[in-house]
Amino acid sequence: MSESVSLPALGESVTEGTVTRWLKNVGDRVEVDEPLLEVSTDKVDTEIPSPVAGVIEAILVQEDETVEVGTALVTIGDGSGGGDAAPAEEPQAEAAPAPAEEAPAAPAPAEQAPAAQEAPAPQEAPAPQQAQTAPAPAQEAPAAPAQEAPAQPQAPAQEAPAAPAPAQEAPAQPQAPAQEAPAAPAPAQQAPAAQQAPAQEAPAPQQGGSHAGTSGYVTPIVRKLANEQGVDLASVTGTGVGGRIRKQDVLSAGSPATATEAPAAKAERQPLETSPLRGTTQPMTRLRKVVAERAVVSMQSTAQLTSVVEVDVTRVARLRDRVKGTFQEKTGTKLSFLPFFALAAVEALRAYPIINSTVDGDAIVYPERENLSIAVDTERGLLTPVVRDAGELDIAGLAGQIADLAERTRNNQLKPDELAGGTFTLTNTGSRGALFDTPVVFLPQTAILGTGVVVKRPVVISDDGSDAIAIRSMVYLALSYDHRIIDGADAARFLTAVKARLEEGDFEGDLGI
Repeated sequence: MSESVSLPALGESVTEGTVTRWLKNVGDRVEVDEPLLEVSTDKVDTEIPSPVAGVIEAILVQEDETVEVGTALVTIGDGSGGGDAAPAEEPQAEAAPAPAEEAPAAPAPAEQAPAAQEAPAPQEAPAPQQAQTAPAPAQEAPAAPAQEAPAQPQAPAQEAPAAPAPAQEAPAQPQAPAQEAPAAPAPAQQAPAAQQAPAQEAPAPQQGGSHAGTSGYVTPIVRKLANEQGVDLASVTGTGVGGRIRKQDVLSAGSPATATEAPAAKAERQPLETSPLRGTTQPMTRLRKVVAERAVVSMQSTAQLTSVVEVDVTRVARLRDRVKGTFQEKTGTKLSFLPFFALAAVEALRAYPIINSTVDGDAIVYPERENLSIAVDTERGLLTPVVRDAGELDIAGLAGQIADLAERTRNNQLKPDELAGGTFTLTNTGSRGALFDTPVVFLPQTAILGTGVVVKRPVVISDDGSDAIAIRSMVYLALSYDHRIIDGADAARFLTAVKARLEEGDFEGDLGI
């Protein structure tokens, strides 16, 4: 039996999508909810998961091809070829009677991988973390049994027949040695069946699987980086949300020497790496084309200008330093300046709703809520997921939603509808060190607030009528707005309200912890 997988509806206004990359090939095994391919739409780039488990029989739409919602993308069979894996392993089990006799003494591996068909427990012991992708290596096992036996010369396979403990220690050895040292045939006579599984499973997470160790889902960007760095994802501990492996984790694993020598290297200037894009010509992605078109239309259809104020956020900085440890313990989210800026902006939007308004023909529409778009920098371009009803959230609520949306945006897990409905945008231009910029307003919104980098510098302060110079934490806030309906006085009133709220620094009752 075969089943076709079609392009699903990815949002209310999304009618078509472009296949940008296939994550599976014909003949590959796929599990339920495992990513099949990447698709680019007018609003977001995302992955399409498999609704069924089976084997890829045919790919119906090629990369860079644009199709409508409902078009069949791939056919997946029932995986009947997987039944050949168990008979293929039976001769191996007879060739290693010692591990088979020890199988009753090692119940833990058997419980961790109950899907092993009639194979001795030591076969599953090296791969307890790969239980979800075990069927794929089982089908590939007959391809090269003679070569895979010596693939683990350093693993403690010789001790497996003597006691169950060494057999369980095998997972502690990453699969990388199986690829780096294929030259010792001695362990082949000890437990060829036990070594067969890890040798096959090593490339699986990097080539298109959806699991790596205990970290769960791995994004295509991280998989690609791991391949380039030669990093085995099964040996990487993720530091992202829910143990997710991030780019920083792969880079750290790929260059341990650099990580350990970081303190000594602080004084040295790190030269910039030359980009591989230098001297090349690359086509625009679908998302980049859409952003470019909307930016031009917005600039040509509106009268945009920018007002800037300077804000002393010393009190906010002190409060943040004092509570950020407790805040992270109670919420699981790091406390940055952005949630404070967001709360101050949302409060000012309620007082001056013209900044939160939209234009509909000859009418000005004042929304009944504040839906805050947050600009997120990704490798695919700038995206703006929406924090809905931001006016009802405290600092903890804003910080949590901003962190969640940013993480899912960068990992291609954002739903297209989560990019729609924003009434006002907040862009943290200071995250890359900029003092301020003049951000572009995207229709149908009429204003966007850019927050610069917070820096300590000497400023003149007044205290009891006398002036003094002090070191303060300062930031620039830049508001770009549509002059068709927003006057300079409106922008100034909004910015002054935000400035006063931040300089007052009274956010302890709004932390939400």
